[in-house]
Amino acid sequence: MSRKVEVSTAMSTEVWFAPGRANLMGEHTDYNEGFVLPFALAQGVTATATGRDDGLLVLRSRQRPAEPVVLALDLLAPGSVTGWAAYPAGVAWSLREAGLDVRGADIDIDSDLPVGAGVSSSAALECSVALALCSLSGLAVPREKLALLAKRAENEFVGAPTGIIDQSAALLCQADHAMLLDCRTLATAQVPFQPAAAGASALIVDTRVTHALVSGEYAARRAECEQAARLLGVPALGLVTDPAEVDELADPVLRRRARHVVTDSLRAQAIAAALQDAPLADGYPLIGKLLTEGHASLRDDFEVSWPQADDAVGVAIEAGAYGAKMIGGGFGGSVLALIPADRVTVVREALQASFANHDWTPPTFLEAIAAPAARQLA
Repeated sequence: MSRKVEVSTAMSTEVWFAPGRANLMGEHTDYNEGFVLPFALAQGVTATATGRDDGLLVLRSRQRPAEPVVLALDLLAPGSVTGWAAYPAGVAWSLREAGLDVRGADIDIDSDLPVGAGVSSSAALECSVALALCSLSGLAVPREKLALLAKRAENEFVGAPTGIIDQSAALLCQADHAMLLDCRTLATAQVPFQPAAAGASALIVDTRVTHALVSGEYAARRAECEQAARLLGVPALGLVTDPAEVDELADPVLRRRARHVVTDSLRAQAIAAALQDAPLADGYPLIGKLLTEGHASLRDDFEVSWPQADDAVGVAIEAGAYGAKMIGGGFGGSVLALIPADRVTVVREALQASFANHDWTPPTFLEAIAAPAARQLA
């Protein structure tokens, strides 16, 4: 649907921001009802929104300059919108499906998050728009519920079978903390995460290999996990707390998938405990070791890593990092490395040299500082 539209000058304009996220531990554990340990990034998505009284949703993106996408709220349905606009449109649909009277809006999107880098740009888009639409419509929706509604938009409207981690991180994380989230109960615990105070730095390495969570591989991993849970007689793999229990699975593929989920959930809890209890000098080397174990599990048991990520992890550790792992759904995206502050330059140079030697697209880097959750800017 496309038509010329005019912005109503009588409506106020609001600006909402939602951050991307990095995940210290717990990849593919969220939809298995296990534990995850994300933190919000300083970078994210901004939605500048003005209310409309004609039932239209008018979407523009600075990153995709073109004619605005114009949609009638009453006509929104899964499959009716494609491309980037499906995410904000899906949010409006999900809110309305929940019985919330969402008004129309002009929404201009801007982002400083790389797309397809495993830092949850889609959830940041969803959550910034959700907050803007709720505010313009005079709706007070608890953030925990809003996270679930944004997740429904991504699952049912966009068609990406993701879990709850990304939307929860965008809406609930606190500055200078990582958030331990039990994806079964949705209980959260904020744990201090300030690498600089420990003489360390968290570095995101964008390998420049993009991923797409609507691809078949992600859905296949989820189906394998569900099958493994049925065979083990549990509603979800996150309820298994002893890795030895997965040895009961006769199928070697299902056994590997289940082992990753169970051990990654345990690693998320172990890192949270280290951040909460261990002295800084002791905690960060331990966390680095767990990061590296998590990457090996994602590479070997869950089989979602890719050559650039494996190389980045190995090179970073050889250059002095405490540890490193891929983050996100896999098959492309970024690596998170925990590095002594005085080794960051050395690690970056080593990674650049290695990628050049492989004739790969040069990586880009982002210092990951635990930032606050989504908020209104104006």
